Amino acid sequence: MKKIAYIEIDTHAEIAQAFMDIMKDSSEFSVDYYFSKKIKDLVEEDGESVFLSDSSMIMEQLKLKKYDLIILGTVHRYFNTFHALVQKYNVSVIVHNMNFSVASKSALMKSVFRGDVIYRLKLWWKEGLFYASKAYRNAKNLLVLDEALSSGIYKFLPLFYSKDFEKQENHSLTVVIPGGVSQKRRDYHHVFKTIQNLKAEEKCEFIFLGKAKDNELKQLEKLSQKLPENISVQYFSDRVSHHDFENLMQSADVLWCPIQQKTEFFSREEIYGLTKMTGNLGDAIKYGKTAVFPENYPSKLEFIVPEKENILEQLKALKDARFDFQKNYSKKLVLQKLEDVLSGLISI
Repeated sequence: MKKIAYIEIDTHAEIAQAFMDIMKDSSEFSVDYYFSKKIKDLVEEDGESVFLSDSSMIMEQLKLKKYDLIILGTVHRYFNTFHALVQKYNVSVIVHNMNFSVASKSALMKSVFRGDVIYRLKLWWKEGLFYASKAYRNAKNLLVLDEALSSGIYKFLPLFYSKDFEKQENHSLTVVIPGGVSQKRRDYHHVFKTIQNLKAEEKCEFIFLGKAKDNELKQLEKLSQKLPENISVQYFSDRVSHHDFENLMQSADVLWCPIQQKTEFFSREEIYGLTKMTGNLGDAIKYGKTAVFPENYPSKLEFIVPEKENILEQLKALKDARFDFQKNYSKKLVLQKLEDVLSGLISI
């Protein structure tokens, strides 16, 4: 049995959770997980080998065991540590922001003095910011989680499979908008305006499934007071628990994902669907839901539907749409593909 170390001491707990969930059934690989306390507190463990780690410990921890493959879940900081790690071991890195991963030293220097200057200076002085591109470049493999982004040096790592659960019937149209309620990465102003102008004959519920704060929270509070009786919104001012997220995602008739076309990471422009994956794609697959994306989002997937002008009629029509997610995204099928990729990463 091959041995893998999966390291996440930075950001993406949801990706670490996805890797844990699917690898539970693997008979070819055993995995040790090295998580920071923040990540460990966010994932649900079920008998996996999970070790508490951080940037000061990880190199010493890896010396204690021999691994065939090391996967870095995120390289958005601790660049000096990760640069040393990729030089010594067979490391594959999951890339979340493709333009950032190839940013030059001069581009990173310019970015330091934009945005959160104190935090970025810390990355520069203490965490080896200028090793960022080297950490990616010297990794044995670069991985992406959206197959549409895989080409050239970027290899597709299949993680998302569709859970097999009983679809519940709702008395009203239930639309879930998953993700943190922030204008930064999704166009919530468009959503608020659209809902405010809806004229529905039947009951409709819109669930904003993510923490809302600041201006977006105030807008939701005002919106909820102005709607007619047959249209309602549900929102959260605190972090949504894993249990609530699961239940509400399963209850959705359709997902509405108003993704901004462009965002930025470390002052580098990133484009969803071209240089960056949206987590809403994984949400649609995991919960087996048809999802309405912006018209300009590039996708050839049948269950990703471009938004139309009459969004209410579109959502009502999609309520009864059925896409056979188990045909392409069953756990057994995705696990087999994942094991094939992991074997390839080891044999290189």
